[in-house]
Amino acid sequence: MPRIAFATYRQSPRLTDDDALVSGVLAERGIHVHAVPWNGSDIDWTRFDRVVIRSAWDFHLEPEAYEHWLRRFWDRPERLWNPPAVVLANLNKRYLVDLASQGIDVVPTVHVAAGDGPTLLSIIEEHAWDEVVIKPAISASARGTWRSSLNAATADGAAFAAERRVREMLVQPYCPEVADDGEWSMIFFDGAYSHAVLKRPADGDFRVQRHFGGTPVAAVPDPRLVAQAARILRTIGARLLYARVDGIERDGRFVLMELELNEPFLFLAQSEDGPTRFADAIARILGA
Repeated sequence: MPRIAFATYRQSPRLTDDDALVSGVLAERGIHVHAVPWNGSDIDWTRFDRVVIRSAWDFHLEPEAYEHWLRRFWDRPERLWNPPAVVLANLNKRYLVDLASQGIDVVPTVHVAAGDGPTLLSIIEEHAWDEVVIKPAISASARGTWRSSLNAATADGAAFAAERRVREMLVQPYCPEVADDGEWSMIFFDGAYSHAVLKRPADGDFRVQRHFGGTPVAAVPDPRLVAQAARILRTIGARLLYARVDGIERDGRFVLMELELNEPFLFLAQSEDGPTRFADAIARILGA
């Protein structure tokens, strides 16, 4: 019988409640899912027919080790989903700058290399931004993400410089649509749209993640937004088992905030048919 590994992480090795939903659907089809930490010791990954990255949520704490793990599948990329080259390219959020250069509507993003570089104030002044969001280029779950502004940039400059010296950073304008209207997460399986949620931050916050008080609600985006999200995925040029396209609606168009191709939470509990669609997609890659 087919054996699938859902890659988790050492500190939380079991399936999430969300992934247990799709595991149950697959079990009914005779496809067995095993939760296996990506950074577990002495794991023989060749025992599994496919490895699906699911809750590898500490990758940003060990980026070099994670890259080494991805490269274990380089010679047989069809065994890992999403494919290792796609995942590796998605780990550093500077991909947003690359997508913008391809004509994708992306929240304006300044990528700041590690080491000496521009001051926070000079970045804000150059782009005429009033408020900004600052985050590490390699991060997850809004870890290390904070806000500043033109008025606070001088006071925040030392903290920004200290971070910039040791890691790549991104600076983006604050998007009020996130608090006012919510941030879309549109989920795709094997290239086809499945479902969506609208995420809103807690009052007084700007982060939509649940551990910061954010709330996701099942919602139906305008077909135009779905079509624009699908266009973004086509720029990747590779088959994707799953993708989560995060962004806001601005003046009737979809503006990308993040393209999650590594270990996104898929909000399966918010979609009656989502677990089945995900199981269908996994079954198809088993037959590929």
